[in-house]
Amino acid sequence: MSREPEQAFEAPWHGQVFALTVALSEAGHFAWTEWAAVFSAELEAQGQGRELDGSEDYYTAWVAALEEMLVAKGLAEAGLMTQMKALWTDAFLSTPHGEAVRIDA
Repeated sequence: MSREPEQAFEAPWHGQVFALTVALSEAGHFAWTEWAAVFSAELEAQGQGRELDGSEDYYTAWVAALEEMLVAKGLAEAGLMTQMKALWTDAFLSTPHGEAVRIDA
């Protein structure tokens, strides 16, 4: 009897943001130690007043830390990231289930 392998990530986007961060570090945009310091600070900040459960909240903190790194390194503009998030959120919420999510031009 074969067992299904355990998933490394609970949701596809968890693995995607992890892979993106690793790729950016490996490409020389930031050292992994630098990333770890920013991510640790974000986990601490998001954990103030509540206990993190290590799943969705962990990757939400991961995304916030990555966004901070991207802005600090000049790889992205904070305002543009905010606009893109709003566009994707609107597109996601208005897309019928099962259809590809697209941002209208």
